[in-house]
Amino acid sequence: MKRIVITCLAVLMLLAVSAQEPKKKFSPEKFQAELEQFITNEACLTPQEATKFFPLYREMHKKQRCAYNQMKALGKIKPADESECRKSIQKRDELELELKSIQQTYHNKFLGVLSASKVFDVIKAEDRFHRKTFRNWGNGKRPEKK
Repeated sequence: MKRIVITCLAVLMLLAVSAQEPKKKFSPEKFQAELEQFITNEACLTPQEATKFFPLYREMHKKQRCAYNQMKALGKIKPADESECRKSIQKRDELELELKSIQQTYHNKFLGVLSASKVFDVIKAEDRFHRKTFRNWGNGKRPEKK
């Protein structure tokens, strides 16, 4: 009799758990769309400005992602000796400078399609979006990775 009751309770618990909302998986496309919408709203970009701006913005992030990936690869395994550690540190420093160089280059390109005040607003909006998003993920609202 106890086994039947325990089995029934286990089945009911499984049904209750499976009836809950499935956890959302992280979608890079959705994240990008939300980011672009947030920037458009916060920086008050017109549709024409957004059409000119976001291809450059995506291009900048694509180039930055390459440098970030290289930095990530450098940090995965600690080199075996001092000279390799030194080379790894120097390579990381070069990549960080490259990131800033990419950012500076694209900020100048942004100034060619938007006013300086709107570029400033875009930069601030991007920072606010990331802070808000990471704060929400830290509160248990973080979607699962695929």
